[in-house]
Amino acid sequence: MLPNYYQFYCPVKILSGQLAVSNIPFEMNLMGCKRAMVVTDKGVIKAGLIDIVKSAFADSNVKIGHIFDDVPRDSSGSIANRVAKIFKTKRCDCFIAVGGGSALDSAKGANIVLSATSGSILDFQGADKIDSDLHPLIAIPTTAGTGSEVTKVAVIYNEDTETKMSFVSDKLYPNLAVIDPRMTLTMPPVITAATGMDALTHAVEACICIQKNPIADIFAKTAIHLIRRYLVPATEDGKNMEARMGMANAALYAGIAFSNSMVGMVHALAHALGGVCHVPHGVANAIMLPCVSIYIPKSRV
Repeated sequence: MLPNYYQFYCPVKILSGQLAVSNIPFEMNLMGCKRAMVVTDKGVIKAGLIDIVKSAFADSNVKIGHIFDDVPRDSSGSIANRVAKIFKTKRCDCFIAVGGGSALDSAKGANIVLSATSGSILDFQGADKIDSDLHPLIAIPTTAGTGSEVTKVAVIYNEDTETKMSFVSDKLYPNLAVIDPRMTLTMPPVITAATGMDALTHAVEACICIQKNPIADIFAKTAIHLIRRYLVPATEDGKNMEARMGMANAALYAGIAFSNSMVGMVHALAHALGGVCHVPHGVANAIMLPCVSIYIPKSRV
């Protein structure tokens, strides 16, 4: 049955496929950007994935102004402030976030800091509290789970309260999501499995949420189908390009779905586990999903 009213919105341009990263300089020119700040972590650097990004800029009229590679497992307010300060010092005009959810959230958090004329990033937590336009953001996921490359959400760790803060705003949508299977080939099996469970939880909760809608359902159910088909092969053989591409697109679709409906009790409990016990987010979701499922009304399934 169709709802009496619903909304759906996804303004992110998506490049998906082999060599998708190679198109970034062209896209930067379309955005009017000339000097990008790359936000990533040391694991991505060690895996050689930034070299793929850097090679795209050879013989280009746009450049990488700085590479920040100190993103921790959980993005934090202090990291967002550091990234924002360097962004201004290096005179960059856009972000390229390369990594998992923490790298993307760190870039989003820094963008919030840069937009604030006064106050702290804490003033913007919650929904629809960001009024200013943000700098362009290009998101290149190296995991297949968070869907942050197509969502209006950023999750930032508050070191003082040991809680995870959520920021929700249409301003936080990346301008461009780049899904290139080469960027996920080095992901270890344990992370492949954990991030895959994160994507599955996004899709399942999007389907059963009170705010669910027909278009989000299509994306969510397609994501579930892809995860069922490709998560085990991608975990067992990290070089399986078809499985990697399937999981990367599953995470993307699940992100679009939950950004237009919402997540639920599984994520609420998983954020608590992550904030207090530092359990990796995908693992926390995997633990909580079967526990919460017994409370889901059959009418929602």
